[in-house]
Amino acid sequence: MHLLCCNQKIMHLLCCVTAVADKNTAAVRRRPPHAAAPMNESDNLGNGICGILYKWVNFGKGWRPRWFVLHDGVLSYYKIHGHKKIVINLEMVKGFNVIGKKSFRFINSSKSTPYKSLGRKPLRQIQVSSVMGSCSDERRFLINAGKKKLHLRAETKEDRLTWLEGLVAAKKSYLTNDFVHMPRMNTNCKVATQESKMKGRNASGSYEEQYRQAETEDDVHTDNLFFDAKDFLSSSSLRSTEPYDESSSSDSENEEVHPSEDGLSSFMRFVECDYPYIKRREKLPNPVEEEKGVSLWSMIKDNIGKDLTRVCLPVYFNEPLSSLQKCFEDFEYSYLLDQAYEWGKTGNSFMRMLNVAAFAVSGYACTDGRRFKPFNPLLGETYEANYPDKGLRFISEKVSHHPLTLACHCEGRGWKMWGDTTLKNKFWGPSIQLDPVGVLNLEFDDGEVFRWSKVTTSIYNLILGKLYCEHYGMMHIEGNGDYSCKLKFKKQSIMNRNPHQVHGVVQDRSPKTVATVFGKWDESLYYCNGDSSSMDLGQDKAYLLWKRRKSSEFQTKYNFTRFAITLNELSPDLEEKLPPTDSRLRPDQRYLENGEYEIANSEKLRLEKRQRQASKMQERGWKPRWFTKTKGSDTYQYKGGYWEARETGKWESCPYIFGEVSDEI
Repeated sequence: MHLLCCNQKIMHLLCCVTAVADKNTAAVRRRPPHAAAPMNESDNLGNGICGILYKWVNFGKGWRPRWFVLHDGVLSYYKIHGHKKIVINLEMVKGFNVIGKKSFRFINSSKSTPYKSLGRKPLRQIQVSSVMGSCSDERRFLINAGKKKLHLRAETKEDRLTWLEGLVAAKKSYLTNDFVHMPRMNTNCKVATQESKMKGRNASGSYEEQYRQAETEDDVHTDNLFFDAKDFLSSSSLRSTEPYDESSSSDSENEEVHPSEDGLSSFMRFVECDYPYIKRREKLPNPVEEEKGVSLWSMIKDNIGKDLTRVCLPVYFNEPLSSLQKCFEDFEYSYLLDQAYEWGKTGNSFMRMLNVAAFAVSGYACTDGRRFKPFNPLLGETYEANYPDKGLRFISEKVSHHPLTLACHCEGRGWKMWGDTTLKNKFWGPSIQLDPVGVLNLEFDDGEVFRWSKVTTSIYNLILGKLYCEHYGMMHIEGNGDYSCKLKFKKQSIMNRNPHQVHGVVQDRSPKTVATVFGKWDESLYYCNGDSSSMDLGQDKAYLLWKRRKSSEFQTKYNFTRFAITLNELSPDLEEKLPPTDSRLRPDQRYLENGEYEIANSEKLRLEKRQRQASKMQERGWKPRWFTKTKGSDTYQYKGGYWEARETGKWESCPYIFGEVSDEI
């Protein structure tokens, strides 16, 4: 539905600029074909806009800034770095509509340059045959120029709209003209015409020659994979994660760079199958009631040494998410697995391993600052997550009450992941230690498999001070491929006050260390080639693998991420499709999210009574609905059928487990 709306908006744009395009056509026809005078301020939009756009080059080089000029229906672009760069001053853009703040900064930085060094040939000149705006990225658009496609990205969505208006107008102008008008930025920055003057060679021949030459200079075949957008880690601070850092790049064709753009690789941004845009909520509902303060210590002081899963705490210590939803929260950065899949397709199993390792670490970022416990699901409770905007389908179920075991299965683009987790906890008074038992399995469509287990988590300052959590221990990521990874989540000590550190190595089958991985589980993860364990990593060049996204601007006491805020969202359309066992239908959790604390607490106590029947049910032979243990395996696996039942709406085998107490579920 949202995709359709976006396409309608683009069609509306095409209609809106038709009048401007007709005006362009009349203006161009009045001019002789070769009388391309300098642009005046009165010229129309389609005939005089310029500025910096980011052009996709290839998987290796990613997005690169170029100076684009749209003049008289023809689009030209130039390099702005290196020995072939163009230098722009205010006189050259007189009469042009300059688009983007970065474009003005580029012009101002060049105003003192000697006049004679300004002229450069464009890398390419094209006639626009079609223009298309992306629905998944509001800054991105595509230009079809015959056999060549240009993937471009503007600085802002407003800048993209201006470019789209101009390009559509230029297209209309070109289609209604019976000549090809070669562009000039102005008389000082014009394209050289001596090829067109040579005997025995026509204008179209020289144009094709320029086209092939520009293709050789600007585009490297995607078989030659490098990395894009190099990043460094200094001892004082991290470098800016702008799409392109002008201060450090020479725009060299042979420069080795690493994929990173606010943590999201431009390798993945280029993937053709753009996921649809889906509008999701950005904040939780405003609380209906004012919350009462309750002492956690007063509730748990008599339960030291006990299994806290058996202790009934009031709702005030919960966050409005269940443990089943928390399982899906690990997939916030699922694009790392999409990248791993793409790297494997190119034969680069080394980069696949690094992206899998980054994904394994990224799942812990959401725990930073989370001071409340999730709801303990009822036996048979489920949670589905259907996120086509991330290319994901996820289902989880509580498959055992004692021991508390959760099973999950997730399907992504080119991969699937499954596993179960049993939490063993130890209550030490001022702290709680959680030891997850279970194996996570990741399988790509090409048959490569990875397995790993989670590390220990401890929550501190239950009595005094600010609550905080810490993850520590060894994580071994192994599989049937060429590489494995060992990651150590370091425990904070009195001697070392730098918390949340993760260090590790990637090894081949020899086993030889081929890369060193380091960072923080709540911030970012980097790698450098070779064994750098004995070096000061803070001073060496390192490549960004993953970076945590910005926090939500709508903060609450739960400190949810933007992604976590969406997990318990329940629209009327979705409610009709869910089974009666889904966590979003749990009344105490829903009341807590709405800030109706009194009724939430009473509902939680009611459901706790129902929960006490779970052990008896297991003894009577109760079985999970969607997961089972296969013969010879200790891991629960998805047995299928959920999404088919969702399609038909047949949930007869899924009773409403959140109702009144009864003898059966």
